[in-house]
Amino acid sequence: MNEAVNLIHGVVNWGMGTAADLDMGTLIDASVFYALMWVSVLSALGVVLCKNVVHSALLLTASFIGVGCLYIYMSSPFIGAVQFLVYGGAVAILIVMALMLTRRDDMSESNPSRNIWCRVGAAVISGLFFCCMALVTLLTPFKNVTVDLGDSVTGLADMMLTKYIIPFEVAAVLLLIAMIGALVLAKGAHES
Repeated sequence: MNEAVNLIHGVVNWGMGTAADLDMGTLIDASVFYALMWVSVLSALGVVLCKNVVHSALLLTASFIGVGCLYIYMSSPFIGAVQFLVYGGAVAILIVMALMLTRRDDMSESNPSRNIWCRVGAAVISGLFFCCMALVTLLTPFKNVTVDLGDSVTGLADMMLTKYIIPFEVAAVLLLIAMIGALVLAKGAHES
């Protein structure tokens, strides 16, 4: 019996030593990050490519949840929880309910795709935008600055309402303008 236990301990110690030598912690961290990233990216790609608008809405929810998991994985649990509750929950449910309330007999072709030239044009514009953003990211001299927020909720609120109050208010005004525009479009010009 002792020989079997010693053999098991030897195998476990060999495995732990090998994992430490190969720096498996970093490999596991990178694997989890890339898995969550691919869930988010592939779900977002599915939103655009699905012909069924209900499937697109459900894939949008999967993308929101993947982004929330990334926030939590990168030590931002408050932002991750907000992502889950606001986007993964409320916005996704709102979109799905709005789709369900529309009158359609067949939802299989409810997200009509345009001709091939529109797709090629959209792909070219998206590629150019991606290349511009990658170039800006690579050329920006990022500083290794750590910000101590203390408690993430109070620290975030303190930064939003003191240092970043102007961008916060501009975003609020833009959202208000978008909401008013959506109401005008939904009501229609002929119903005024």
